[in-house]
Amino acid sequence: MNLTLRTKLLIAGLVLTLAGVSSGARQGPWKFELGMGTRSLTPLVLVGGVSYKNLGFKLQGLGFHNGPRDYWCGARGSLLWTFFDDLPFQVSLGIGTGYEFAQAPNDLYRAINIANGAKYLVPYNFKEDFDVSGEIWTSVYGFYTQISVPVYQMNRNLSNELLWGVGYIYRF
Repeated sequence: MNLTLRTKLLIAGLVLTLAGVSSGARQGPWKFELGMGTRSLTPLVLVGGVSYKNLGFKLQGLGFHNGPRDYWCGARGSLLWTFFDDLPFQVSLGIGTGYEFAQAPNDLYRAINIANGAKYLVPYNFKEDFDVSGEIWTSVYGFYTQISVPVYQMNRNLSNELLWGVGYIYRF
């Protein structure tokens, strides 16, 4: 691919600007984060965060609606204490709470109901979780992993399991 001089200068300017903003913000006590990832029950989340020195708050969530009884949504907030904050590798420990819900049509159940001429089975599947969890976040050059260990759960219709997330966060 042959890039023009103007395009190369624009790309170089954007990289230098982002690097300058990133390194300048790291000098002060306030840091901000924006990113995207996936979670165990929510296929896609947007992540935003703000921290003062080592204490930070992260919020993640997103939803999608494809039709009646065919949608998913999730939101989660985390209060975290970050270790090794000035290095490219960070570990954060804290507490978080979240709610996730997904519902999708189940054609097999619908076919059984039609064959029997009555509604014996609910013609859709759903997953729902509201929890308070202990959380561990690790980040290497912006790529993060998140493990949430549920301490308290309400409205959970899944088997006991750890909640997880992975993605990328840009800090500035």
